[in-house]
Amino acid sequence: MPVNRSPRATWLRRSTAVLAVLPVLTLAACGYGSKSDSDDADGGTKVAAGAKKTDGLDSVRIGYFGNLTHATALVGNQKGFFQKELGATKAKYAVFNAGPSEIEALNSGSVDIGWIGPSPAINGYTKSRGKSLRIVSGSASGGVKLVVNPKKVKSLDDLEGKKIATPQLGNTQDVAFLNWIAERGWKVDAQSGKGDVTVVRSDNKVTPDAFKAGSLDGAWVPEPTASKLVAEGGKVLLDEASLWPDKKFVITNVVVRAAFLKEHPKAVEAVLRASVETNKWINANPDAAKESANRQLEKDSGKALPAEVLDPAWKSITLLDDPLAATLNTEADHAVKAGLLEKPDLKGIYDLTLLNKVLKAEGGSTVDAAGLGTQ
Repeated sequence: MPVNRSPRATWLRRSTAVLAVLPVLTLAACGYGSKSDSDDADGGTKVAAGAKKTDGLDSVRIGYFGNLTHATALVGNQKGFFQKELGATKAKYAVFNAGPSEIEALNSGSVDIGWIGPSPAINGYTKSRGKSLRIVSGSASGGVKLVVNPKKVKSLDDLEGKKIATPQLGNTQDVAFLNWIAERGWKVDAQSGKGDVTVVRSDNKVTPDAFKAGSLDGAWVPEPTASKLVAEGGKVLLDEASLWPDKKFVITNVVVRAAFLKEHPKAVEAVLRASVETNKWINANPDAAKESANRQLEKDSGKALPAEVLDPAWKSITLLDDPLAATLNTEADHAVKAGLLEKPDLKGIYDLTLLNKVLKAEGGSTVDAAGLGTQ
């Protein structure tokens, strides 16, 4: 049975106090901070001479996180794939640290299309009753691990009584870990994190230092945080991918403003062509793609990842076009089962029409919305 990678705590229903902090909690499957750090930047290539505008637009605003699980956007920007497909329509970029900030930017119209995790996507969709966005493609799978202090934790059974961090209350890794704990027969109060295992909600930015200081015995976290912990002496005890069928589960989607999709389908199609082209290039040139992603990370954040973190983190992430819709549905179902999510109506959250058009044109196989499509 796959681990419960649930939607974010925006839907936690047990107390108004929890609800008050939920806008921050949608972040952690994708990024590190709780604040947006927008940075409009030009792409990796200039507009080609004689190029025409796509859908008559001056620009398309693309959002993503400075995170390896958003490698499609990082590489697509750095290599100029998006600009190439958009022609004379300028590709502009905004880099975010927080899921809620990207959803807010999408809702306000300051971002047209973006790379984002499953929980913020579900959050935005359900809060707007299906009016704000659509998932139009997949982007990445995997990249989540349980890393422990090998001196304190020798096996999975040793986790009882230990302090294990997750990024934030109710985020995808938090609920995944809570679900895994429950399946092993241990009891933990989801709200407080207290029980047979102590679940410590710790921002990914500070978790490595807390782990190094010995105040944490381990963490269930996304990359590159997991590899940062390993660099501090940690050991990977469990890769979440091993708990899912075919070792695949959604970690990053491509979402678009519903109104933008309706008004400018050619522009969305152009971005999706670039996304498919980028993933194809990444998978054909993994080493060059890794360096390209790291160069863009350095440009966006001012700091590149060291090889001891970059290399293992990169290996654990799979870049793909399939949104793995069935796993999104499973995540939502598990969140409901855990009592952390009111049953959402996700019918229509996917519109894969343009992606499948692009995939067909490339001679590839189409992908499925697992009954959650617009048609």
